Amino acid sequence: MRTSSNPVFRNLPKQTGGGYASFGSAAAGAGAATQQFGQPAPQPYTTADSQRAMTIDDVVTKTGVTLGVLTVTAIISYVMASNNPSLAPMFVIGGGLIGFVLVLVATFGRKMDNPAIVLAYAAFEGVFLGALSLLFTGPMFGVNDGSGLIVQAVLGTFGVFFGMLIVYKTGAIRVTPRLTRMVIGALIGVVVLMLGNLIASFFMDGGFGLRDGGPIAIIFSLVCIGIAAFSFLLDFDQADRLIRAQAPAKAAWGVALGLTITLVWLYIEILRLLSYFQND
Repeated sequence: MRTSSNPVFRNLPKQTGGGYASFGSAAAGAGAATQQFGQPAPQPYTTADSQRAMTIDDVVTKTGVTLGVLTVTAIISYVMASNNPSLAPMFVIGGGLIGFVLVLVATFGRKMDNPAIVLAYAAFEGVFLGALSLLFTGPMFGVNDGSGLIVQAVLGTFGVFFGMLIVYKTGAIRVTPRLTRMVIGALIGVVVLMLGNLIASFFMDGGFGLRDGGPIAIIFSLVCIGIAAFSFLLDFDQADRLIRAQAPAKAAWGVALGLTITLVWLYIEILRLLSYFQND
């Protein structure tokens, strides 16, 4: 059974079966998955699980609301940090830590479908993202047109998102167990490298050179962007499977949380990469 590279999706309600290129479809792919992988088709949830089954409209609405909260708080954070630069580090550390804790609570506490936790995460992650955007596009990174760089990063992020959605819907790339293992393995690899680079930076300037703006840093950012892009395919597939299995409507909040986490990571990597090319 395939799982997403996103830990939030891996802890959403499970069901058997599979499929691809049918995001929002209630039946497509189930029979093919049964024949190809020898697994039973997704079994619908009982009415006791919820008054109504999750639909693609639920996913779109909940994701839109979550991103809306994140965007508003990010703008407020950016403006406040711009007027008082000393607030930026506090917003980055505070917002980032609280957002991380909320993700842990949602994931391991199995509260991904709790709208209060999801929206609280979006709010604190917005505080983190707004201040981080200011740091990445300010004098610290030698950037002259910070606002222009942020707009490019936002457009790039949603360009990748919708591009991968088209790839998924057309079936150009199949979400198979092998692809899932490859993406998860690559994700674990980059996380280990990030942690190693962070620890190494305490003992030598620039660590392993993964974030210093040099050629290695550029390649590493491109790899991270690629992994984040492929993670969307796994996320779309997992959401599709929940819809086919008639998961409770409230499960859409978990889907929104998972997609938002991937979007935030992708945006940060794109913004970081763009900042490398803007250094004076």
